[in-house]
Amino acid sequence: MKSPIVIHVKTEYLPGSSNPAQQRFAFAYHISITNMGNEPAQLLNRYWLISDANGKVSEVSGAGVVGKQPHIGVGETYEYSSGAILDTPVGSMQGYYEMQRPDGERFQAPIAIFRLAVPNLIN
Repeated sequence: MKSPIVIHVKTEYLPGSSNPAQQRFAFAYHISITNMGNEPAQLLNRYWLISDANGKVSEVSGAGVVGKQPHIGVGETYEYSSGAILDTPVGSMQGYYEMQRPDGERFQAPIAIFRLAVPNLIN
């Protein structure tokens, strides 16, 4: 079954927070979560799988996003920004949000894989 939650991601490299000489590459990601379903939903938890170009994989999970567990009404969009630091100039993230319907039923809203990359590094 297709999730009623639609997730869009935009990423950006943060050169001012990065230090390539020390293999520290900082990225921001801006997320919009839209409820296209027919009932409200609350974002309870997040799960991320973060990979870098060396094959290092990190798992991050926890309650909510940026300290919040937002309720997203029908047709509404919730937006937030966060970040990740990689050891390489290219990597990826993917995961899901655990959502809850008003009746208490929980479901996963998948977050498709997206790339984190220093601009102009890859043609």
